[in-house]
Amino acid sequence: MPAMIIAGLAAFCTGGLAQAQAQPAEDRLTAIRARAELRVCIWPGYHGLSWRNPRTGELEGLDVEMARLLAARLRVRPAFMEVLTPAIPAAVEAGRCDIAMSGVTVTEERATRIAFSKPYLATPLVGIANRASTRVREWDDIDRPGVVVMVAEGAPAMAIMRESLRRAELSVLPPHRRREAEVQAGRADVSITDVPFGTGLAMQQDWVRLVPAPPRFGETLTAYAVPRGDAAWLAEVNNFLAAVKSDGALARAADRFGLVGLLVY
Repeated sequence: MPAMIIAGLAAFCTGGLAQAQAQPAEDRLTAIRARAELRVCIWPGYHGLSWRNPRTGELEGLDVEMARLLAARLRVRPAFMEVLTPAIPAAVEAGRCDIAMSGVTVTEERATRIAFSKPYLATPLVGIANRASTRVREWDDIDRPGVVVMVAEGAPAMAIMRESLRRAELSVLPPHRRREAEVQAGRADVSITDVPFGTGLAMQQDWVRLVPAPPRFGETLTAYAVPRGDAAWLAEVNNFLAAVKSDGALARAADRFGLVGLLVY
């Protein structure tokens, strides 16, 4: 994504406090402390950020660790609410969760409905291919006749690949369908996703070959999302982000999941 667009999206994050101040105030921070619980929306299939490990049953990932740190800062317990990725903005907008911490992409449309924290990741795209296949070894192998490219419906990669592909076949799956399973089974040649998901999957599955895109290709900003209309709560989230960036907690967690190079300060 061009730097001008990234800068423009960043303005929606840094301008989030002003957006919240323009709305009727709701004292969410007081409510969180009163119930002693931080309600966090996540998608539990987001490798690297918010993933439920089937071997342990435990949630893990960068955003899961940050959610636990935020809850500890507030001296409350974290309560993870599992939501499909496309439904997360609506859940935040409706106030069903206090915050979404699950690789939420900043977009202009979403910024009219929910408030964004300052960004913490800049995430380009990456391809997921099967090590057993030789059809896609590098990015230039993707746009060829006969190559089947998987994307998730509604994901940033869908529009980007639809615009950029000329010869390959683009296949769109609903978000709840596992695109990587199609690649592993040989029904597709490559799945296009963001780097956190791809990196996390590669750390868990030895069949995965990551196919890096050109530098910054399809790059989007990732931030935490809260309901609009509560300046104090948004400020608290931004203060938390500033603290974990400053004390190294964010970088240490990112290092554990191979995401240090994506951090935004």
